[in-house]
Amino acid sequence: MNLTKLKLIYHTVKYLRFKQVYYRLYYAIRNRFFKKNYSKKLTTKVEPLFWENKICYAPSYLDDNTFNFLNINHQFKEEIDWNYNGYGKLWTYNLNYFDFLNQKKTSGETGISLIENYIENDTLLKDGKEPYPTSLRTINWIKFLSKYKIVNVNINQALYNHYQILLHNLEYHILANHLLENAFALFFGSYYFKDKILAQKATSLLIIELNEQILNDGAHFELSPMYHQIILHRLLDCISLMQQNDWDEFKTLSVLFNEKAIKMLSWLESITFTNGDVPMVNDSTYNIALTSEQLYSYAKQLNLQWYTIQLSDSGYRKFVNSNFEVFMDVGQLGISYQPGHAHADTFSFVLHVNNHSVIVDPGVSTYEINKTRKQERSTAYHNTVTINELNSSQVWSGFRVAKRAEVNLIVDNPSKIMALHNGYPNYKHTRSFTVENESFIIEDLISNKTNAKAHFHLHPDCELKIDDKKNIIFVDNVEFNFLGEQTFTLEEYNFAKGFNSTLIAKKIVVLFSEKLITTIKVNKQ
Repeated sequence: MNLTKLKLIYHTVKYLRFKQVYYRLYYAIRNRFFKKNYSKKLTTKVEPLFWENKICYAPSYLDDNTFNFLNINHQFKEEIDWNYNGYGKLWTYNLNYFDFLNQKKTSGETGISLIENYIENDTLLKDGKEPYPTSLRTINWIKFLSKYKIVNVNINQALYNHYQILLHNLEYHILANHLLENAFALFFGSYYFKDKILAQKATSLLIIELNEQILNDGAHFELSPMYHQIILHRLLDCISLMQQNDWDEFKTLSVLFNEKAIKMLSWLESITFTNGDVPMVNDSTYNIALTSEQLYSYAKQLNLQWYTIQLSDSGYRKFVNSNFEVFMDVGQLGISYQPGHAHADTFSFVLHVNNHSVIVDPGVSTYEINKTRKQERSTAYHNTVTINELNSSQVWSGFRVAKRAEVNLIVDNPSKIMALHNGYPNYKHTRSFTVENESFIIEDLISNKTNAKAHFHLHPDCELKIDDKKNIIFVDNVEFNFLGEQTFTLEEYNFAKGFNSTLIAKKIVVLFSEKLITTIKVNKQ
């Protein structure tokens, strides 16, 4: 291993919590030398809970052993291979989540058949036994079994076994959304089995993790709108479970759940564009989480009322006027000890004009550790400035970050945002965002003359024209004017429509050396 790689690892590991390092070593040693048999006998009778699906998952099981995940269809010709990894680990994970049990057209008979097939292959399961897919799957099984009032001793025993695996393999080595998903699963399991051991662990984890992971302005601390929607969905499910089933064991959690859900809804409403889209920043993409509108609808069914919130701790800001909406990132990279879903996107922004996307975050199309993943996390794939072709934060591998850009917020008011970051060696980048009537102005200042590029990714549907005489680029009904540029070029990039689905789109790349003023003006129609 060379010195460069050692430095990269050092600057990655130094941010980890002791607990993460300890449990990574502890689980590795324990699971290698002290294998445990998770087959504790379920001795109590299990009564189905009351459960009505307030909202259903999109179809992913298409009958005849055919599944669709991440925009990829696959039919198993004979038996379902629950370990199938032909499309990468995330596809395998989705197969093992069992979300399809709670889609609209899954009958009780079909669901039982799929669960029983899974149990028959229990000893062969690999990825499906990991804590994260186990957490999602156990919740889906409980919802399904409760909805159809199914009492099946073999299924309940298998489910109980999986809860024992989860309880003894909680993702302390990862923390963040993984550990919170573990806690949500324990909450459902303790309700279903009326198990006080599961209940105690669920309670302690949920109090700690929800208080840490939900920031003061309501954002989930990994700063991905997609994961925010996913976590909010799970929290609403927990509230729904409590409303449909009375159990004194969790009365203390009711206030906490409502408080955090209301904050999360308020933040989500603040960052959601008028057309219903959320900015696809960090690890976010289309057609994975419930939409904001679906979550609002779910929350209303649970009698939750939220409010307008001022964006703060998340580091995100938003300008809104009658012509355009601008979402801006002027915060830190994310939670320091778990930046796995973060991108090198400091000072990036997203622009909507008259309810249409103009400047977009390209989003993500894969979690595989490959060239595409590296590119989609890079600074050059966001609407910000690169210096000497470097990343502002050292993203590497699939989910790692070494050195991170540190941000200093200088001006923060309703019409102007200014901040500085030190992510580039020997250079500091200051960027200001200002709104003036029909214009949005971005000013970039580099501390020393250098080779800098400002990147602007256009939505695939945008029409683009160039007026060489006036040095103006027209994008739909919007003018882009650059002052201080050396030259600008048009390049192609891959816009992510979702996992494994991209469109070729255009981006503007502006070369400058020290200072660039970009004026984006909306022409009145």
